[in-house]
Amino acid sequence: MLARMPLTGTLDRVAIGLSALCAVHCIATVVLLTLFASVGGELVHPLVHEAGLALAVLLGGLALVRGALEHGYLMPASVGGLGLGVMLGALSVPHGFTEAAYTMLGVAVLALGHDLNRRAAI
Repeated sequence: MLARMPLTGTLDRVAIGLSALCAVHCIATVVLLTLFASVGGELVHPLVHEAGLALAVLLGGLALVRGALEHGYLMPASVGGLGLGVMLGALSVPHGFTEAAYTMLGVAVLALGHDLNRRAAI
């Protein structure tokens, strides 16, 4: 099944894009909550965060594991796994600045893991 998947670099680029969308979501949520409390409240619904994390774990897992199998380096997968762990931990704190800060940190570390993975595959 992995042999039919797109190249690792493509998966990593898509995953980095997803990380950027997550960062935009976090910033937009804070801005919308500040400006439009009734509209912005929908963006902090737990289902949005759980679905986003599930997508990040699925895409991140595929890209990082496939990369490790292709190029043999475990560092990108380890860095990406740390980022996913920080994002998962962010779900355990109450909504607000702390959650957003941990999520943004996790997204940045995950994106770094994908970038390392992409560079190792070259």
